[in-house]
Amino acid sequence: MSTSSPLMATYAQQPVAFSHGDGVWLFDMHGKRYLDCLSGIAVNTLGHNHPKLVAALREQIGRVIHVSNLFEHPLRNELAQMLVDRSSMTNVFFCNSGLEANEAAIKIARKYGHDHGIDRPEIVVYENAFHGRSLATLSATGNVKVHKGFEPLVEGFVRVPLNDIGALRRVAAERPNVVAVFIEAIQGEGGINPAHVEYLQQARRLCDERKWLLMVDEVQCGTGRTGKWFAHQWAGIVPDVMPLAKGLGSGVPIGAVVAHGEAATTFKPGNHGTTFGGNPLAMRAGITTIRVMEEDGLLASAAKVGKYISDTLARELQGVDGIVEIRGRGLMIGIELARPCGQLVGRCLDAGLVLNVTADTVVRLLPPLIFTTEHADLLISRLAPMIRELLSEPSPTTA
Repeated sequence: MSTSSPLMATYAQQPVAFSHGDGVWLFDMHGKRYLDCLSGIAVNTLGHNHPKLVAALREQIGRVIHVSNLFEHPLRNELAQMLVDRSSMTNVFFCNSGLEANEAAIKIARKYGHDHGIDRPEIVVYENAFHGRSLATLSATGNVKVHKGFEPLVEGFVRVPLNDIGALRRVAAERPNVVAVFIEAIQGEGGINPAHVEYLQQARRLCDERKWLLMVDEVQCGTGRTGKWFAHQWAGIVPDVMPLAKGLGSGVPIGAVVAHGEAATTFKPGNHGTTFGGNPLAMRAGITTIRVMEEDGLLASAAKVGKYISDTLARELQGVDGIVEIRGRGLMIGIELARPCGQLVGRCLDAGLVLNVTADTVVRLLPPLIFTTEHADLLISRLAPMIRELLSEPSPTTA
């Protein structure tokens, strides 16, 4: 086999190729079976080869895959209404990815600022945040590695630490051009760092006082992953702008921006657009995903199974030197270690587990929402010993 590839070297890929999947299982080209604890990075909500999703997509492909947004399509309205009903918000723009949804949110905030007479609007963003890799979204991202080589960054972002309301209030006192706060309900790429319930509530109140938009990025943590439709709902708040993507289409590319209040009417014809966003195939995937989630009680299951995994891991790893914290909510779990742990990914693949490491030291678990406690037991029985073994080895920095 040739070692060269026609692909650009944008990923450090693992030496495994999957041929197919079934439920929570993936199978490689040699027939080896793997428990999928990553679901395509929070994408495959219904796992693999779900019969209702497969049937719906096959039927839709036989009807129409794409029509221009210059024409109405009933599936687009149907999915938009489903999102509005479950979010207590009012209007939706469909696109193709989380990056596009976040880019649209940034544009809404800037247009909102200009509409209110602010010529150089600023948006509050967070340390360790990740919003995408376009020039605007990587500028909003709080990761120097993502920035490097793409300077100059897009201006107009003010960065603060997560869960520090004092820092946000200082920005309010010192930066008159701020128009919005842009926050992940749970930072995914940054290490599974949840925004505290109290912080989200305080941020909502401050945004109301200052007439700022509260924009909550639910790209990774939304669509039922935490046990509610959207992770910010644990705080009992409603944002002004909510980008979605990943799990909404169960593997079919999709993005959405759900909006409320003045933000919902900020865009006018010609202000924003998309060729593929809102296409019938993606809309059918989103509608089917939501229907199956409700029919099968997957929100309650995500909360229950996620708590079971977190509690059992905490018990299995109790007293192990080098465990910093197990955190997250529902089926979005991070296990932070006191040392880099990227080598666990390959070891887990050898043991038939698919997961990944983010922020260098955090084992990230994002299994499909069809995960059961039996699957959780299998995951823990394989993962916990490998974590203990890794932490018993000499650190590469001290060896």
